[in-house]
Amino acid sequence: MKMAMETRILVIPFPIQGHLNPMLQLSKRLVSKGLKVTLVSTNSSLKPNNIISSIDFEFINDGFDAELNPETFDEYIKCFKVVFPQNLAKFMESRKSLGFPFKFVVYDSGMPWMLDVARDLGLDGAPFFTQSCAVNAVYYHLDQGTLKVPSEGCSVALPSMPLLGSDDLPTLVYETDSRQSLRELIVNQMLNIHEPNWILCNTFDKLEEELDQRFHQNTWTRDWRNDNDYGLSLFKPYSETCKTWLDSKAINSVVYVSFGSLAAVGEEQMAEIAWGLRRSNSFFLWVVRESESQKLPKNFSEETSDKGLVVSWSPQLEVLAHKSVGCFMTHCGWNSTLEALSLGVPMVAIPQWTDQTTNAKYVEDVWQVGVRVKVNEKGIVTREEIEVCIREVMEGGRSKDFRRNSEKWKELAKEAVDEGGSSDKNLEEFVAAIVST
Repeated sequence: MKMAMETRILVIPFPIQGHLNPMLQLSKRLVSKGLKVTLVSTNSSLKPNNIISSIDFEFINDGFDAELNPETFDEYIKCFKVVFPQNLAKFMESRKSLGFPFKFVVYDSGMPWMLDVARDLGLDGAPFFTQSCAVNAVYYHLDQGTLKVPSEGCSVALPSMPLLGSDDLPTLVYETDSRQSLRELIVNQMLNIHEPNWILCNTFDKLEEELDQRFHQNTWTRDWRNDNDYGLSLFKPYSETCKTWLDSKAINSVVYVSFGSLAAVGEEQMAEIAWGLRRSNSFFLWVVRESESQKLPKNFSEETSDKGLVVSWSPQLEVLAHKSVGCFMTHCGWNSTLEALSLGVPMVAIPQWTDQTTNAKYVEDVWQVGVRVKVNEKGIVTREEIEVCIREVMEGGRSKDFRRNSEKWKELAKEAVDEGGSSDKNLEEFVAAIVST
């Protein structure tokens, strides 16, 4: 163990919430296996809400001064790719000169060039894929030229995957004329996929068993039972407000609604969600970021205070783990989807972009833990559809099946992280390899 504790590694997430959180949890697990971990973020992203003494945090200048949001994303990526690697190399060299050299780099898969940065400094590295194996497989086939994007209404068959319609594929597969920087970041994850000696993937074996075996990925998941705090947040979480409100509600009576840290919802769609929640007659806890709050119908929070609580951010893990939460309405980003699966919470999927459409396909048809909404001819999910979907998950004819399946995945996730479980063994093997080199 002494040798392991002298082994220092660098963990480098892409600085947005959905990538920071899973890489922070990976860092905690690696520390528990005996490594010394330094997690690097940027000065334009966040500071930890709670200092996690077991992990060193470093904040490196990325040269970007504006707020990171969908409108500034392209500009940010261009700046990040130039400035961050230069400052990171300086930081790593300075640690080496002080007698605290790093031995290995775990980097976000969206930065495939980080492997070259590490190897130029004499280190090895491994990508961490924050998305599902299913989505990784789609991008892999796209990169290899073995995926022919289907026309609207048609389907595509890929090895070890269900039949995927055009609306089940990640949106960036066929959205080639917009969000160029984001598309490049996501699709280019596979540029040097055959070069690293290790690949880390944010999943667990039973959840995506055939794909895991096909791509020989070192999978893991976090221990959700004893750790429901990230320690990092881009926003102020309203922990006590949410907990007090949830504590007053009956078991499985609350719909938790959260669409992540980047997604923007149009005003018309926001109104349909609002009145759909009201029509469902369920209690609801709805996270609406401050930048989105002006889109809410006038006086909505006040008029629905008997049934709902609207906050600008919440401690998602704590909320999903609460006994009163019986349904999670989500865009189906992978981190949120995996959290719900691992905590046994059925879902209403409202996918919007990137990997969310594929995740929603699996939620409804493969894992069978919820329903995916249908959009109208304008691409809007109506209040009537939202009401129907909530009622189906909370009290409908399939609600017991959704809960039973959700509990099954929860138990399998626990098995994976238990001592001797698949995720536990994978990390043991990974750490042993780093220490011995």
